[in-house]
Formats: sequence, C-alpha cells, structure tokens
Amino acid sequence: MKSKAAWFAAMGMLCLQSAHAGPADYVYTPMVEKGEREIDFKSGTADSDPRKTVATIGLGYGANDWWFTEAYVKYAKEGSDGIKYDAFEWENKFQLTETGKYPVDVGFITEIEVARDSDEGIELKVGPLFQTDFDKLQLNGNLLFEKVFDAVVSSPTVAGYQYQVKYRWQPELEYGLQGFGEMGEWDHWDASEDQLHKVGPAIFGKFALGNRQAIKYNAAWLFGLTDATPDNTFRLQVEFEF
Repeated sequence: MKSKAAWFAAMGMLCLQSAHAGPADYVYTPMVEKGEREIDFKSGTADSDPRKTVATIGLGYGANDWWFTEAYVKYAKEGSDGIKYDAFEWENKFQLTETGKYPVDVGFITEIEVARDSDEGIELKVGPLFQTDFDKLQLNGNLLFEKVFDAVVSSPTVAGYQYQVKYRWQPELEYGLQGFGEMGEWDHWDASEDQLHKVGPAIFGKFALGNRQAIKYNAAWLFGLTDATPDNTFRLQVEFEF
C-alpha cells in the first residue's frame, strides 16, 4: 500500500515496561474506510481480586484509504472504589494492503495511553494485524507489543496476541469466538501458569440506519485458561457510525 503507512509502522516498532490487557480491550481489524466517522463506546469487567471494570468513550475518523485515527478517554473502577477518570488514549490504525488483493489483509496498530497518574507513565502498544476470509468465515489474528515509558517502576516490553473467528450468519447477528493473551517479556516468556490467556464465545452485528449511518456491536464472555487470568471477563463494544 502507501509507503507512508509503512513508514508509520516502522516508526512504531522503533519506539517500542508494561500494562496488562484490560477487560475492555477489543480485537483490532486491519480495514480502514475513508471518511468514516464514529462514536465508540467500550466496556469490560473482570472478576479479578479486586474486580476491575473499565469503560471508554471515543471519537474516530477515517482520514483516508489507509489511516484511521481515534481519541478516547478511559474510566476505571477497582473493587469498592468509585469510577474515575483513568487515562487518555490515542489510537492510529494503518491498512497496509489493498482490501482483498492478497489472501491475507494486513494492517498495523499504534496506541498511546497517557495515564491520569503520572507515576504510571505512558504506554505504547504496537503490532501487525491480519485478516482472511473463507466464504462466510472471517479469521483475525494480531501480535501486539506493549511498553511503558517514564513510569516510577520500570518493566519490560511485553508480547501479547488477539484472535477472532466470526461466522457471518446475517448482518444483524454474527457469532464466533475471541481470544486474548499475554506471554510476558517479548524475548523471555513467563512460565505457562503465569501467562494470561482467555477465550470465549462472541456475538457481532450491524444495524444500517441509512445515510451512511449504522450501529455496530460486538460482545464476548471470556474464560481464563491459567491461574493468573481472571476466571471470567465480559466485554462489550458499541459504535455509532455516521
């Protein structure tokens, strides 16, 4: 695709201390639609100790055929504490291949999170995004790297992943599964019982409203596969496109 998109991707990798995947995290897809605008709401809760609940609200825009940018604010609640402002995040997605031209569509994600508490530093997340289709079946797989800069307590670059299987039954209701995980340091993984892995059923859908307006949603109930992972995580994303 555009050499400029590749340049942004390379710079993201060069910029690569760590924050664990949050309960409101979602599976990135590599596709970009020029001119698309959206209001995006995400929420998630995990039965960790203490329970953690996260919600975000954002505004996104497809600047051109290969770049989608979104800014959003994040709120969090732990245990019996009240919900409070937690961070500002800026996400940029780059579509690196023309849709459908190759067997696998490829993109790249960069996300910067500036925490309310300056002691927590600034988190950078980057990684390649992949998607392929078999008739009505859509498969996604992403490899992600997270690093935190300027935090009081330093930590290494962490490697993680996301995947998704979706069967396009009908536009308003599709179904499949989602999975998320973190293995530890990118070059020295944690012991298997200390890694984070969760997977579970997911539903998806889109309701067209006309005049390029639509409501999209996806939700998943994720089950922890290791002792270090919360037993249950529920996540939801709703987008209003206009």
